Amino acid sequence: DSGAAGSVFHPPPSHPALIPVPRPAGITIPERPKLKFMEKVPAVPKVKREPRQLRDIRGPSHVATDFTQGQYGILALGGGYLHWGHLEMIRLTIGRCMDPKNMFAIWRVPAPYKPLTKKSLGHRMGGGKGPIDRYVTAVKSGRLVVELGGRCEFEEVKPFLVQVAHKLPFPAIAVSRQSLQQMREEEKEKRLNNQNPWTFERVITANMLGMRRYLSPYDLKLKGHYWGKFFLQHRV
Repeated sequence: DSGAAGSVFHPPPSHPALIPVPRPAGITIPERPKLKFMEKVPAVPKVKREPRQLRDIRGPSHVATDFTQGQYGILALGGGYLHWGHLEMIRLTIGRCMDPKNMFAIWRVPAPYKPLTKKSLGHRMGGGKGPIDRYVTAVKSGRLVVELGGRCEFEEVKPFLVQVAHKLPFPAIAVSRQSLQQMREEEKEKRLNNQNPWTFERVITANMLGMRRYLSPYDLKLKGHYWGKFFLQHRV
């Protein structure tokens, strides 16, 4: 009771949402923190109708595999094509859920550039290759699709990053800098401490039972960790 003699007034504790979050070292929020709009068609559309090559999405990615500015992101665990609808879904979902005053997001994939063809409904077979229907972005396994950072924790951004990852046309997960580093260390440790001497790489290198006749050259090149557009995460 504040009116009682000798009582001391204790102010109520501050609400957790009102406590300022310290800015992480080395991170600056840009002027436009939200994801930029991606064009549906390239500025200079391609006239040539390209074939659908599996090598565009097969194997590991050698670009955009590490974080640059953000602390969290979405990592692709398989290959696939992102069309303009997927990019708009990512932009709108993250823009709606993030706090632009404390967070920022950047793209790690380019705008759609690869043309895909499609014949009209009810069209007869033959007659050459169909016209260009839409443009897509090829994504390989191990590539970061989007980065997110700022004054935030992973538990704050993980729900809507997982929601976006489940809607992509290939397997993907939400990761942070620490979880991505831990994932790669576990894969390296699993490979170094493997107790089974008969690994896939050793079997195909020795050409046991003449199995090289039935395998693709990509199986030898990628050492069996990738099958088509899929990444076999648990294979040693």
